[in-house]
Formats: sequence, C-alpha cells, structure tokens
Amino acid sequence: MTTRPNLFAGLPERADEEIFETLLTRPDLRIERIVSTGQASPPGFWYDQTGDEWVALLTGAAELRFADEPEPRHLSAGDHLLIPAGRRHRVERTENPTIWLAVHVVPG
Repeated sequence: MTTRPNLFAGLPERADEEIFETLLTRPDLRIERIVSTGQASPPGFWYDQTGDEWVALLTGAAELRFADEPEPRHLSAGDHLLIPAGRRHRVERTENPTIWLAVHVVPG
C-alpha cells in the first residue's frame, strides 16, 4: 500500500517560528509548504529574493506588504500571487493556522 502525502497533515497547534518543509527540489525549482501559526516578519525586515516566488494560500489568512505599495495585501484561502525577484516584501500578519504553498524559481 502506498501512502499519500497530505498538505494538511502534521500541523502544529502552535510554533514559535514558521515551519518550512521542502516538498520538491530541482536545480531550477523548489516547492515548499510553509505553516504559519500567527507569525509575522520581524520589524524592519524585508525579504529581497534573487528568484521569482509564486505563493498560494491553501488555508488561513495573511497580510503581505510590498515595499513599493502603501497598504498591505489581504490574502485568504485560494488567493495566489507572483512575487518577482528583487521585489521587497514582508509578512505583516498570519492567522493560526495559515498554510502556504510556495514555488521558488531558482535563477540560472
């Protein structure tokens, strides 16, 4: 019998930090599940990645802020967006639990 992995299995009730789990990796691609339990980016911290990242919210809700936009974007289950390489962003807040599916395109 083959076991099937499930994106909603093994969720913690609470964690001090977000949980990043790599689901698939290739030379030019990384897919990960991110579980947030109320975390946000540290004050003043901005992600500034060298590759594109596509994220989808599978469950929960979050606020994502871009450095070049005055207001955060409110995301709920089913929302997705592309974060181009070099576009500074941060997580303003997450619900407990929030499950993200992130696809990172590794620059060649």
